[in-house]
Amino acid sequence: MSIVDDAVAADAQRRASIGEFENLRAEQNAFGKTVATAPKDEKQALVAQAQELAARVKSAQQTAADAEAEFARTVGAIANPVIDGVPAGGEENFITLREVGEKATFDFEPRDHVEIGEMLKALDMTRGTKVSGSRFYFLRGIGARLEIALMNMALDKALSEGFTPLITPTLVRPEIMAGTGFLGEHADEIYYLPADDLYLTGTSEVALAGFHSDEILDVADGPMRYAGWSTCYRREAGSAGKDNRGILRVHQFNKLEMFSYVLPEDAEAEHARLVAFQEEMLQACELSYRVIDVAAGDLGSSAARKYDIEAWVPTQGTYRELTSTSNCTTYQARRLDIRYRTESGKTTPVATLNGTLATTRWLVAILETHQQEDGSVRVPKALQPYLGGLEVLLPVE
Repeated sequence: MSIVDDAVAADAQRRASIGEFENLRAEQNAFGKTVATAPKDEKQALVAQAQELAARVKSAQQTAADAEAEFARTVGAIANPVIDGVPAGGEENFITLREVGEKATFDFEPRDHVEIGEMLKALDMTRGTKVSGSRFYFLRGIGARLEIALMNMALDKALSEGFTPLITPTLVRPEIMAGTGFLGEHADEIYYLPADDLYLTGTSEVALAGFHSDEILDVADGPMRYAGWSTCYRREAGSAGKDNRGILRVHQFNKLEMFSYVLPEDAEAEHARLVAFQEEMLQACELSYRVIDVAAGDLGSSAARKYDIEAWVPTQGTYRELTSTSNCTTYQARRLDIRYRTESGKTTPVATLNGTLATTRWLVAILETHQQEDGSVRVPKALQPYLGGLEVLLPVE
């Protein structure tokens, strides 16, 4: 609770500094009237006193501004309180809610997604590194088509569920990035452009949250839902050596992100709906997966509860996260001043939720799960219409 104690202390300092500044400013205003009405022979001495008082006021104003900034910094570091029932502990203390689908098995030695991608001429890691450095890549040929097909399938799913599509900015102002809770302990994973004072987003969630900042919304009749399609950028600081082969952890990728604005009392039900949409997408891609309830210590600052969906990756013999969906309750809305009007006419913060519907990383599970002995890959039936009816991806000589 030390961060809360720090915030209380910072608030006390802020209030005291503001009080001192306002008292001095009132004294300055009163003294100014004295100077204005003083006899001419007394004014010179009074003007010198006024200048000294002005300097004190200026110093107090700066002290108050510094205290205000420190209070904002400290309060901003307080994470969203978790929802009752969230598992306690850290990264390894999640609870598995369900496992769905049979894990792929093969009567041959399966290839990993990089080898399959190279055989299909769908993925080029070598040239990605040559052009941009480690953790960059080219999707080419059928690889590019496969990602676009996946994203379009996800977009159709979003449209069918009432989401409004947005292609979002990928550069945002500091107050928008801070308002969503991304400038906390993981700020070192975000690309920053100091010459422009702008941040590159690691998810369109940031722009989608900022879309209605400083607005009063009408959510009385149901959620306001958006699907943001964007390129995303992450420094992946501190993850060297972890999942660094291929396109599991990369600096740039595409993603379709769901974002909902809802009444606070409807947030948990909307959370369940977003998870259901994600599961329907994974099932359409014929993937084996599990849904986990993420432990409190692994939530980050903005989520009050988060569910991850992890697909089985055959060559790694484990599950890897493909999607997550978070209930941020009113945390982001309070920081970005996004409200709705109650029946009494007062305004109060809405709740916000986000969840991934498709992203580049899905190609890892799709290629590995549906591979065949000759290096070809079977296309899931639901994806075939988005690839012109193509049923099998064939190696390229």
